Amino acid sequence: MFRLFLFVSFLFSATSFQAQKKSTAYFAGGCFWCLEAIFETVRGVYYAESGYAGGKEKNPSYQEVSRGYTGHAETVKVVYNPNLISFEDLLRVFFNAHDPSTKNAQGPDVGTQYRSMVFFQNEKEKNTINAFISALHFSKEFSNITTEVSALEVFYKAEEYHQDFEKRNPNNPYVRAVSKPRLSKFKKKSKSYLKD
Repeated sequence: MFRLFLFVSFLFSATSFQAQKKSTAYFAGGCFWCLEAIFETVRGVYYAESGYAGGKEKNPSYQEVSRGYTGHAETVKVVYNPNLISFEDLLRVFFNAHDPSTKNAQGPDVGTQYRSMVFFQNEKEKNTINAFISALHFSKEFSNITTEVSALEVFYKAEEYHQDFEKRNPNNPYVRAVSKPRLSKFKKKSKSYLKD
C-alpha cells in the first residue's frame, strides 16, 4: 500500500512538474507595449516582459534606445510552457502579430529600434526559425520578409513603467490608437491560439 502511495505521489509530482515547465523566447516587432499585450493573450504563455536586445550598448535606457543609437530593438521576452505551446506556434503568433514586410518600421513607429527580429538561443531554435521563414517566403503570405534572425546575446529588461503598459494605461492615446487595434486584429486572426 505504501509503495502504491509513493508511486501515485511520484506520478502526480512528475505531471505537476511537466505542467509547470518554463521556456523562454525573444521577439522584436515594433512597439514592445503592443507585442507584450499580444503574447499575454496566448495560451501556454505565463507572461511577457518588455526589454531591449540586438545591440551592443550595455544597460540601455528607453531614451537611448528610442534615439536609435544603441543598435537595440524593442524586444519582448516570452515565458511559456512548451507542453502547452510549441516554439513553432510562437513563431506563428509572432508573424500574425506584426507586418514583417516593413523594414525598420511597424505602423507609426519608424526606426531600427522597431525592426522585426527573432532571437535564437540554440541551433534547434535557429533551424526552426529559418525553416519557418523559408516556408513563409514560399507561401507568399507576405510580399517581403525583413525579419532578422539573430543569436540572443543579452536581454535587458525595460524600465518598470513599460511592463504591462497597455493593461495599466488603457486610456493612453497611443494604446487607444495603436496598441488596442493591433491586439484586436491579432485576436481575429489567431483565435485558436488564445487563452480561454
